[in-house]
Amino acid sequence: MSVTDQGATVWLTGLPSAGKTTIARELAGQLRAQGHRVEVLDGDEIREFLSAGLGFSREDRHTNVQRIGFVAELLASQGVKALVPVIAPYADSREAVRKRHAAEATAYLEVHVATPVEVCSVRDVKGLYAKQAAGEISGLTGVDDPYEEPTAPDLRIESHTQSVQESAAALHALLTERGLA
Repeated sequence: MSVTDQGATVWLTGLPSAGKTTIARELAGQLRAQGHRVEVLDGDEIREFLSAGLGFSREDRHTNVQRIGFVAELLASQGVKALVPVIAPYADSREAVRKRHAAEATAYLEVHVATPVEVCSVRDVKGLYAKQAAGEISGLTGVDDPYEEPTAPDLRIESHTQSVQESAAALHALLTERGLA
């Protein structure tokens, strides 16, 4: 199997606890094993190091997504597969990132990890749904704050009906089909 040096941004959008980061890390391992250069731009790490001080207003969320998109495009333009498991709840923010990539002729794929909120709230990896239900936090994406589902993603993953390995394999197949893996 030949390894392409072409970079790409793969944005995994979905609700909290949808499985975005888990799928991204699984795919990253597979790609690295095949000799690809890969970085996972995890939303929580980005908020700590690149977007510290931003809150969760619509404006701050947009700024966060644009910062991440900028960094992802820089990496991808240098031959890195930038895997971005970040909620990015607003369609216009995701579209602005797509346009930045198009303007730079950098490959960009949008993947919707389409896990129902009922499943996410049971998984509740970070305890956010429990905190929201207890009234400790508000503005939880998909519960009391909007999440605009992608209308035409490059791939839709139903993580609640397939394993992490199957989800990563579907994404790897898309990268291969597009000449990126």
